[in-house]
Amino acid sequence: MHSRRLIVAAVALPLLYLYISRLSPLFFLILLGLIVALGQMEFHAMYRTRKTLSLLGTAGGTSVFLLYAYAATLPPPQFTAAPPLALLYPVLSILFFMFISSARLFIVKNPEAAMKDLAPVVTGFLYIPTLLLPQWFLRLDGYAWIFFLYGCVWSSDSMAYYIGKGMGKTKLYKEVSPNKTVAGAFGSVIGGVLSAVILGTLLLKGMAVPVLAATGGATGAITIAGDLVESMFKRDAGVKDSGSIIPGHGGILDKIDGVLFAGPTLCMIKWLL
Repeated sequence: MHSRRLIVAAVALPLLYLYISRLSPLFFLILLGLIVALGQMEFHAMYRTRKTLSLLGTAGGTSVFLLYAYAATLPPPQFTAAPPLALLYPVLSILFFMFISSARLFIVKNPEAAMKDLAPVVTGFLYIPTLLLPQWFLRLDGYAWIFFLYGCVWSSDSMAYYIGKGMGKTKLYKEVSPNKTVAGAFGSVIGGVLSAVILGTLLLKGMAVPVLAATGGATGAITIAGDLVESMFKRDAGVKDSGSIIPGHGGILDKIDGVLFAGPTLCMIKWLL
């Protein structure tokens, strides 16, 4: 299993590097759209959502994501009556809920378990398309931000694993993730700080080292929360992995759980700088 993970990583990472760095942002948007669709379907499958609602929810959530991402690339409207871009996503989210709840109303005549049917679809929309959207804004400012984000998250995960395995004794949150330790959590923050300073110095010109270190620490800390939230969902759904689409690595959500939380965090920090 470990060798399979290494083989997949050795093949995928160089291809992803070339794909993101050499192609236009549009291709990154296509990749994000694919992840959004697969991630929602994976999430729905975890909770055994009705197939029709899963398909409609996935189509609707992916459409909202792509429509808003495309709108973000357009020049500001020339007439003052147009709503600002910041209001578009809430409006699209409202329309998504109206669509999916109406679909449940007419597809299933029995009102019982309506909340059980709708909750995974709505939560999946908030959890995956909404939390992945900030990566598009980061990419519009240059592919270096994407490499910085994923480099910090992967470094945090790796440092958390090795420090937790070597030094971890006190459990961090055994009810949700029995293998995570307090030492591993500190390792995640340390990994985030170190990688942010190194990668930021190489990729992001003009950012002071203390700012990079603080950004990396925040990224490492929020990555832990992202990991734990996905573990919470998996334990609630009674599954070990979110899926099996990636050989040796589990599902899409197993690979992006930390970056789902780290992406919006980095985007907000960047806007504040």
